[in-house]
Parts: sequence; structure tokens; C-alpha cells
Amino acid sequence: MSDWHRIGLVTDIPRRGARCVNSPFGRIAVFRTAEDRIFATEDRCPHKGGPLSQGIVHDSSVTCPLHNAVISLKSGEMRGPDEGRVRVFATRVDPLTEVIELSLEDEAAAIREAAE
Repeated sequence: MSDWHRIGLVTDIPRRGARCVNSPFGRIAVFRTAEDRIFATEDRCPHKGGPLSQGIVHDSSVTCPLHNAVISLKSGEMRGPDEGRVRVFATRVDPLTEVIELSLEDEAAAIREAAE
């Protein structure tokens, strides 16, 4: 069983934009930077619950559309005076086909541990 799930192509996501996928763990925003780097986080700002997929992508961060909080796409940590964190998910891109794959393994492991 593969822990990686095909979710689309790099070109499915506009540069400095995002698309969403639904998962057993909720809605996940998949971001593409201006440099074609791919990141995935939960699609909910920890401050006011804003849809991060509708935010502005810059460098390796996203700015929440509701209150301008800046969140690192690498770590999920909020930058600046606000505190909080969003879950991040591992992604990989096949260099030949540009297929994006998403791993939910860390989230699944956390749920299994909590159930034990």
C-alpha cells in the first residue's frame, strides 16, 4: 500500500496560487510558489479559520485573506506577532511527468497513536 496519493499536475495550480483536495483529515491546500515549489497545509488559518488557499502566496509563505497573518508553508508556523500553527503535509513532484503526490502518513500515524 502506498502512502503517496496522486493529486494532480504542477500546471493544475497557478503560480503563486493554490488548489484544494479533500482528505480524511479535512481540506488540504496545495500551494505552488513562483519558483514552482509545491507545499501542502491544512486549509484553515489557526487565528480566525480563514481559507489559506485563497491567500496570497509569496516566497515560501502564504498570507491569510481574513487578517493578513503570514504562515510559513514549510513549517506551518505563523510569523510575526501572532502565534499558531497549521498542519503541513509532505509533497513530492515527479520531475519527468510533473505529477504531484501528497503523503498523509504522518497524520494517519498521529491518529493511530491517539487511538491506542
